[in-house]
Amino acid sequence: MRAHGALPRCERSAVASARLRVGTRPPRAGFAVPCPCPESPPRRGHLARKRTPETAVRFVDPFREERPPQPISAAERALLRQVNQKIAARPSLRAIVDYLFDTTQSLIPCDRIGLAFVDPDGLRVTSYYNRASYAPLVIDKDYSEALRGSSLRTVLETGRPRLIADLQTYLAAHPRSNSTRLLVREGVRSNLTCPLSVEGRVVGFIFRSSRRPDTYRSRHIELQMAITERLSQAVEKTWRIEQLEQANAAYMQMLGFVSHELKSPVASIVTDARILADGYLGDLQPKQKEKLERLIRKGDYLLALVGEYLDLARIEGGELEAHLQAEVDVSREVLDDAIDVVRPQLEARGMSLTVAADGEHPRVCSDPGLLRIVLVNLLDNAIKYGREGGEVRVTLDITPSRHVRPEALRIAVWNEGPGFSPAQRNKLFRRFSRLDTPELKGVRGTGVGLYNAWRIVQLHRGRITAESKQGEWAQFTIEIPATPECDDADAKNGVSQ
Repeated sequence: MRAHGALPRCERSAVASARLRVGTRPPRAGFAVPCPCPESPPRRGHLARKRTPETAVRFVDPFREERPPQPISAAERALLRQVNQKIAARPSLRAIVDYLFDTTQSLIPCDRIGLAFVDPDGLRVTSYYNRASYAPLVIDKDYSEALRGSSLRTVLETGRPRLIADLQTYLAAHPRSNSTRLLVREGVRSNLTCPLSVEGRVVGFIFRSSRRPDTYRSRHIELQMAITERLSQAVEKTWRIEQLEQANAAYMQMLGFVSHELKSPVASIVTDARILADGYLGDLQPKQKEKLERLIRKGDYLLALVGEYLDLARIEGGELEAHLQAEVDVSREVLDDAIDVVRPQLEARGMSLTVAADGEHPRVCSDPGLLRIVLVNLLDNAIKYGREGGEVRVTLDITPSRHVRPEALRIAVWNEGPGFSPAQRNKLFRRFSRLDTPELKGVRGTGVGLYNAWRIVQLHRGRITAESKQGEWAQFTIEIPATPECDDADAKNGVSQ
């Protein structure tokens, strides 16, 4: 039986864990941005003492102080349980911070609450999200400051929360603290900082700040540590995922910029080489013409490479939209144009092409420009990875499908060649993934064409599959809904990935 006012097991474990963590020495360090919270009158108590520059900041272990434990109230117990349930539901980090600001004022008053994370190198801390009862905020998202010279180093080295009773007094003692100066400009007077630790590593900080001095007591620290124990495990993974997404977006932006800058000069080089090779500026010796033709082939390869990377940058940047059109003649508007693009490669390798289409030309709702990208890629792969002098077949028909309703427009591209094993098939539609087989090692490729094709087919609410008999043939098939008319919203606004 639990004594009246004692913590239930879930809250007891959080507080007990917090007690164990306080005083430990995490291996990494970082900086934190304080946060302000609702106005509270100054309080007197065992933590209140005359403020001097030397005592402006304290690092407190509320569980080791010589005082009788204060029992938790029924209201506090209920609110802590609600906070645990909210965090367990794994909403966004911003939603968690907003929830704490809105619902825990009775436990830990504040005018401002903030979340900041230690950078991977451990040298800086960057503000992630802040919520306040006032505006404007001088310290907000992406504000970053170095750890060196910050009192937060002690928080990181000891695991103890930091308590600043009066930021003005603290600033007098630490005049180089830019974050303190900015917070004082906001009107912040006192601050409580708790580390967010995961398996002994400090990954960030949560800050509660008030526009009144002497707001926070040991009781507030104890309750905040109980909340922080549960919060730490939830926020780190989400934060790291967001960092990876931002890094990927920056990479794709750079990739798109570089590809765009390369496209025009390479196209100009290829055009000039063709003019020379065709004799418009005078007759050429056979060796001269051969060199120019090799230059043209390499330039065409670079242009195809640039095109694939530009498509990838658009897809990964969320800029790719399917602008669907009703009753697109796929045979004439997509397939014929795609074949014209790859015909020089087909002839250069001495391969034959057979096209089989059932009945009348099918008309479906689609984006012909995007489908053309898919077909060019599949045909180019069939030629590039097929057997020299072999056959390429294209089949286009309307067929029942278990995956695309009510019927599917099916386009299959088949080629003679080494194919691939069942184990290798799982790698085909991954970004930057290429087949590692002896027969294909000498064939150049980017590893993004099939990934782009897969994403485009997804935009058409379709599917793309691959099958092969290793050593003999390979076939890639796309299926999209065989509906002539488009959904009104899709046709008007486009479908985005």
